[in-house]
Amino acid sequence: MTVMEQRGAYRPTPPPAWQPRTDPAPLLPDPEPYRILGTEAAAKADPELLRRLYAELVRGRRYNTQATALTKQGRLAVYPSSTGQEACEVAAALALQERDWLFPSYRDTLAVVARGLDPASALTLLRGDWHTGYDPREHRIAPLSTPLATQLPHAVGLAHAARLKGDDVVALAMVGDGGTSEGDFHEALNFAAVWQAPVVFLVQNNGFAISVPLAKQTAAPSLAHKAVGYGMPGRLVDGNDAAAMHEVLSEAVTRARQGGGPTLVEAVTYRMEAHTNADDATRYRQDAEVEAWRDHDPIVLLERELTERGLLDDDAKRQVGEDAEVMAADLRARMNQDPVLDPMDLFSHVYAEQTSQLREQAAQLRAELEVASEEAGEETR
Repeated sequence: MTVMEQRGAYRPTPPPAWQPRTDPAPLLPDPEPYRILGTEAAAKADPELLRRLYAELVRGRRYNTQATALTKQGRLAVYPSSTGQEACEVAAALALQERDWLFPSYRDTLAVVARGLDPASALTLLRGDWHTGYDPREHRIAPLSTPLATQLPHAVGLAHAARLKGDDVVALAMVGDGGTSEGDFHEALNFAAVWQAPVVFLVQNNGFAISVPLAKQTAAPSLAHKAVGYGMPGRLVDGNDAAAMHEVLSEAVTRARQGGGPTLVEAVTYRMEAHTNADDATRYRQDAEVEAWRDHDPIVLLERELTERGLLDDDAKRQVGEDAEVMAADLRARMNQDPVLDPMDLFSHVYAEQTSQLREQAAQLRAELEVASEEAGEETR
């Protein structure tokens, strides 16, 4: 006889398994992507913020074109361009405070540059020199993540730890639509919601996971709808509307900082360029589709708004363009310099204390380098 079967025993009445723990209605995204530019809400937008966003968009577009050119010149092994997605990138960087953390994916070099990282340092990984060309702790930017979605659980862990320590820190994690099909995405959202971690998830839905269209990845009404399944708000926003992106992300960051927990933001945008310089996008999409998105270019949208409101004249546009060219010229000159590499660095950052096997391998390489150096010296005599 079990305790529950004994006469007079206490029998608790748990809630039914189907009883919702959270009212789902406030968590659901809007039926249409949220917009500001081209609507009445644009009149209330801060002019200085709009000018700042515009300058960063133009700078970001030039960064993308210059980095793409560097791949064709053999100075970069690969470059995943974010052309067309600059509004997402810039807004993500500007929505954060200095004390916050950014967790980028491999396509988010522009976001880390907009956050203040040296433009050349952001390309170190893609050049093959180092895994990360900067100190993550110094810049509060996690390493650019090539594996899909693995940075998301890391962001949750950091945000949860900061909350436990009482630090006023928010983590913003970026991922593409393809990354939402990875297990790390689901694990990160679940832990974030259960722990009410101060983290914001930004999904840049650019239409394709390399060559796989979104419709072949999910049957959900939108990626933002996935949020309700984890117990967090989902926001659907026009990813090419820089003002809307900044507002939605800023609100999500503020909510997280105030203890409101995580938010999932889906930015509907479009990848104008190929997946990388190694991709032939014409094999899975039509040129007419790409051209249709050019009218919704994030720079065109914001420039039109600023011009119509008298907030941007020809001189200001020219100055923004010239500043972007200065950045590009400096990046080009620095990337055209051959890096000075030390082969012994292979063993410098594997373990805090080298294992016996690594010490043996390092000694072997050191001896081989010494022999090669001596042979080279003899040839030059």
